[in-house]
Amino acid sequence: MKHELPADAAWSVSVRAGRALTLTALDANANASVLIIGPDRLDRLNIPDTLKSQMTARIHAGLVLMSDRGQALATVTASTLDWHDCLTGFVPSNLLLLELAKHGLGAADLHGCINFFTKVAVAEKAAVPDDASSAPQATLAFVPDHATVGASVTLRAEQDLLVFISTAAHAYATTPAGRVGVQVGPAEPGDPELRPEALRALELVR
Repeated sequence: MKHELPADAAWSVSVRAGRALTLTALDANANASVLIIGPDRLDRLNIPDTLKSQMTARIHAGLVLMSDRGQALATVTASTLDWHDCLTGFVPSNLLLLELAKHGLGAADLHGCINFFTKVAVAEKAAVPDDASSAPQATLAFVPDHATVGASVTLRAEQDLLVFISTAAHAYATTPAGRVGVQVGPAEPGDPELRPEALRALELVR
């Protein structure tokens, strides 16, 4: 199954366990904000637990995306980029809420998302002039030109999933939104190299 999602749009797709979902940037400034909900409609992607347990602050290949109950929802099996933002949330969008409503969900079901193809990194903010005692402050900074046309990421569903995708421009971006290609198909066999914590999350659903 292939689908092209235009800029500033929202769409949802069901992905059966064992299938692969591949997102492709069709424009250099594409951003795909993704929400993942488990088969019981209650368990969903838990960004803090996913990051903390695998000792990272970004999404990249070789990570297991974990649910509220510590179960594996999906595995990032491949990515042409080593950084996808998951700290800054999504742009509030009526389109995304309308897509949630199609499945009997609403604003209360909005949770931490992954902004695929976007990098927001920690940068130092200079101290205030004329105040030598002030130490530099850390701030988050959008990294332009992070993704080029053709950048892709593949997730393997470890459970039956409902995936919501918004192509609204990232909240920190200064460029307009871009298009994203979506493909669901067979997953490649085998696991990427995973941390022990990720393997335990997979054992809960296998």
